[in-house]
Amino acid sequence: MLEQAVKEQLKGVYAELNSTYRLLVSAKGHPAEKELVGMLNEVASTSDKISVVEQEAEGLQFQIERNGEVLPIIIRGIPGGHEFTTLILAILNADGKGKWPDDGIKNRIAALKGPVKLVSYVSTSCVNCPDVVQALNQMALIHDNFHHEMVEGTHFQEEISGRKIQGVPAVFADDTLIHAGKAELSELLDKLEEHYGAGEVQAGEVKEYDVAIIGGGPAGASAAIYTARKGLRTAIIAEKIGGQVNETKGIENLISIPYTEGPHLAESLFKHISEYPIDILEHRRVEGIEDGTRKTLHMKGGETVTTGALVLATGAKWRQLGIPGEKENIGRGVAFCPHCDGPFYKDKPVIVVGGGNSGVEAAIDLAGICSQVTLLEFADELKADGVLIDKARSLNNVTIHTNAAASRVLDNGDKVSGIEFTDRVSNETRTVHADGIFVQIGLSPNSAPFKDLVAMNQMGEIVVDGHCRTDKTGIYAAGDLTTVPYKQIIIAMGEGAKAGLSAFEDFARGKISQLAYT
Repeated sequence: MLEQAVKEQLKGVYAELNSTYRLLVSAKGHPAEKELVGMLNEVASTSDKISVVEQEAEGLQFQIERNGEVLPIIIRGIPGGHEFTTLILAILNADGKGKWPDDGIKNRIAALKGPVKLVSYVSTSCVNCPDVVQALNQMALIHDNFHHEMVEGTHFQEEISGRKIQGVPAVFADDTLIHAGKAELSELLDKLEEHYGAGEVQAGEVKEYDVAIIGGGPAGASAAIYTARKGLRTAIIAEKIGGQVNETKGIENLISIPYTEGPHLAESLFKHISEYPIDILEHRRVEGIEDGTRKTLHMKGGETVTTGALVLATGAKWRQLGIPGEKENIGRGVAFCPHCDGPFYKDKPVIVVGGGNSGVEAAIDLAGICSQVTLLEFADELKADGVLIDKARSLNNVTIHTNAAASRVLDNGDKVSGIEFTDRVSNETRTVHADGIFVQIGLSPNSAPFKDLVAMNQMGEIVVDGHCRTDKTGIYAAGDLTTVPYKQIIIAMGEGAKAGLSAFEDFARGKISQLAYT
C-alpha cells in the first residue's frame, strides 16, 4: 500500500498530464498478480488521466498506452523499491514532462540504426539501476524503432540463471550482454552506437562561451556558479550533473548539513546551477581539445564549443585492480557497488578487495547478507577508521588477510569462482573461492582526455597552483582530478570556487579575452 503522503505527492506530479494513459496488465493467475495490480491501481487513483486495464494474459508485466497508442516500454515484475520512480517517470516522460536530454542528444539517439531491442535486468535494491532503465526508456520514446523491456529479477529467477547474470543492471541486445553496471546516458548511447551503428548527426552551430567547465560534480558546479555570478557567459559540459556524488550513499561531513545523500545533493547542485544563466550540456563527452587564444572543444556527435577559459573538473572514478580476469568478469561476479549487487550473493561467499573505509564498510554490510566475507588488503594493516576495523574483526563470518596482493580473478567460464593472491610476506600464492568479488580500492582521476593538454603527476593528477591554474594560460583544474590533497566534497567545492575566481581575475587583467556581447 502506498502511504498517503506519497499519494498526495503523486497527485501534484500528475496534475498537469495532457494525455490519457492506460496501464495494460498481463498477470492472470500469477501469484504476484494482486500485488502488481494493487500497486498500479493506487498509482492510477492519483489522477483521472490514468487507469488500469487487466488483460486475459499470463505473465507479470504491463505496458503503457497513451491516447490509444501502446508505447515501446514493457515493465516485467513489481517496480517497487528504487524502481518505483521508473514507473512514475515513465508516465511523466510519455507526457513530455520531466528532465529530458536536449536537442543535441536527442539527435544522436534518433540517428541510431534500428530496430533497437533491449532487455534490462534490475534489482529493486539497486541504486544504479533506475538511471540505466530511465535513460533507455527515454531513448525508446525518442527513437521511432526502439523497444525496451525492464525485468525486475525477483520473479524471474530462472531467466536470471539462464542468462548467467551476476550483477545488475545488465542490459542485453538479443542474447548479447552489451552493458553491465552503472552508467550514464552518454555511456549507454556510446555502446548502442557501437553495437547498432548510427546515421549522420547534424552538427549544429558552434557554441561560444567565456568559460566552459568540463565536469558537473561539486567542483564544476561551484566554478560555474562563481563565473556566472561574475557575468561571464558560462557552460557546463558533463556526463551527469553531480558526478561521483550520485554514487555516494550517506554524507555526514558537509559542514552545516549534518546528513544528506548523494542523489539529493546532486539534485541540489542542479537546482542551484539552474538559478543562473548557465548552459548545461549534459550527457556529453569531450573527445578533443585544441589549445589556443580560444580553446576549441570537440564532443562526440559532432558538437563544437569554443571558450576563452577552460575549467577541468571531471573528478575521479572507482579504481580497478588491473589483474587478469577482472575486466572479463565485470557483471559476472566482479562488482563495485555492494549496495546494488550484494543481494545477489545472499548466503554465498564473497571477497572484498581493499582495506580502506569503503572496503571495510563493504565487508561489514556484506557480512549481514553473505555466508562468508574475505577481506584482502595489500598493505600490512587495514587503513580504515578504527571503529570500522573493530566492527569488522568482531564479525565471525569475516576473514581478513593483510599483505595480500590480488593477482588473478578466477572463473569457471560462466562466472567468478574466486581470486588468487600472493602473500607478500611468505611469497606464497593462495586461492580464495567465492561467488563474488567487490573491488573497493579507491579512486583514480578522470584525467586521460587531458594527458596531452596540461601537466600531470605520475598518478595522473593534474598539477595546479594555489589558484587552480595549470601550466597552460586560460586552463584551470579543480577537485578530485588535481594534485590538491584530501578528496572531499567540501574541498572540491572550494577548489571549484577558486578556479572560477581565478578565471575571472585573468579576464579582468587581460590575460584572456572575454567575448564581446551584443
